[in-house]
Order: sequence, then C-alpha cells, then structure tokens
Amino acid sequence: MPVFLAHCTLRGREAADALGAGMERLAPPPCGVGVFEIEDGSGMWEVSGYFDAAPDQAGLALLAAAREANPFTVSELPDTDWVAHAKRLLHPVEAGRFFVCGSHDAHRAPAGCERLIVDAATAFGTGHHGTTLGCLREIDRLAGEGWTPQATLDLGCGTGVLAMAAARVWPGETLASDADSVAVEVASANVALNGLAARVRCVEASGLEHPQIAASAPFGLIAANLLKAPLIALRAAITGHLAPAGRAILSGILRDQADEVAEAYASGGAALLRRSDIGDWATLLVEKSAVGAAGRNQGADP
Repeated sequence: MPVFLAHCTLRGREAADALGAGMERLAPPPCGVGVFEIEDGSGMWEVSGYFDAAPDQAGLALLAAAREANPFTVSELPDTDWVAHAKRLLHPVEAGRFFVCGSHDAHRAPAGCERLIVDAATAFGTGHHGTTLGCLREIDRLAGEGWTPQATLDLGCGTGVLAMAAARVWPGETLASDADSVAVEVASANVALNGLAARVRCVEASGLEHPQIAASAPFGLIAANLLKAPLIALRAAITGHLAPAGRAILSGILRDQADEVAEAYASGGAALLRRSDIGDWATLLVEKSAVGAAGRNQGADP
C-alpha cells in the first residue's frame, strides 16, 4: 500500500502544534502526524503527516496559509515499516538517573539507572526534546536533594514519562492528566509497560478540572510541560492546587519567554527557585509561599 508524506516548515511551536492539529481534521485523515523542532537554532519547526491515501492538497494549502507556513510538499513513499523506522531513530536519552528508551533499546540501560520505556507513539514526551529533558533533570535534581512531595501531578502528561519518573523516585500518589484522549491512552499503556499501573493514575482532563485531581489535591509537586500561554492562563489553578511550600516544574517555554512566566507565577505567590536552559528552551522551578511549618509539611517531607 502506498504511503504519502505531506511535509512543511514554519516558525514557532504554538503555530506548529496548531497546524498539526489541523491536519488531523482533514479528509482523508492522516494515519500519523509528527511535530518536531529543527535543532539548528533557527526557531523553525517541521510538521509532517503520513497518509494511506492521497491527501487533500487544497486543504493542506489552506492550513499552511492560515499558519504562515511554507507550502506543503507531498510525496509518495515506498512501502516501509514506518513504526520500526521511527524506533531506530529514537535513540535512548539519559537525564540524571533516568534512562528513557524504546522497548527495543531496553537492554542498553546501564546498571543502577531508572529505566523508563517509552515507545514511538503519537503523544508528546520521549525525553528527546529540551523541554521534557529539562523536566526529567529537575525531577532527578529534586530527588537528589532529598526533597519528597506527598503527591505529584503530571499536567499535560503526553506519554506520561514525567509521572513515571516521579513514581520511580518518590513513594507518594502520582496522577497524570491530559486533555487529549489519545495521550491518556498512550500514557496508560506506557505506565502498564513500565510496571507502574498500581502507582500512576491517568485521567482525561481539561486543565485541572477533574474530580480525581480535586480529590488528590493539594499536590506537593506539579509538573507542567505545556506552552507559555496555557502556563500563564493556568497560573491560578496550578498554584491553587499546590500545597503550601509545594513546587511546580514549568516548561514548554522558550528562553525569551521564561522571565514573563516566572513573573506571572511570582505575582500569584509562587517564587522562582531556579531556572535551567537546554538549547532554546527553559525549565523553571517555582515554590508556593508556605503558611507556617505545618503548611510546609503538607507540600514536602522535610
């Protein structure tokens, strides 16, 4: 069966994510969509869609024009096992104690590491991108400092890799949520694959509006690898769901956006503790104001 590849480039992650979402609504729909940053410092992103029938080129042209993208190129590809091809391209990632890999590379994990298996899928978060990598490194650093949250929320979990990392290093309750039902399915599958089904609960939720999130709050740690706009829009909800002295890892932020996000959270009572940059991306760690010693113990164990 022939496979068609529709491919274009454009500037900015938000526009690229929106274009990828728009492709999924085409008829015929793509059987897979990929959104990737071009790691050359240009700020350009690549959006690709795979189709098992010739795609609607007029629809693609409209999508590209609406997002100010370069025109799509469409080509017919040879019959190939594209899942196997993707697995070969996704090399393992080391982030402190964490070794993130596909199941085909699980045997390569070093002794003593925390191995997290994440196979190629349609949800975001394999550890290769600077945002996910920054969050994993921050979880590793917090654990190394002896800081322990009583409950953790991975907000916008994608593959669930951050929730799994938290569950591997901390004993408290771990919750993973995403507004995308496909991401929740992928995260649930990964959680089971890693033997963490009894430790991590995955729920479909828009923002923090879900009964299980409300029941598990307040959280000692919220990891939110989103984008600048939703991070700022959800500032009150994120800080409101943190325990006193609870912390949030914020990512999906370009380096020149980090100060604006940090200032927004500081104005809401969550001060910046530290910032780390990987390439063009920043990861922030903020802490909610404590209310006495008792409040501090709600967020984290001393």
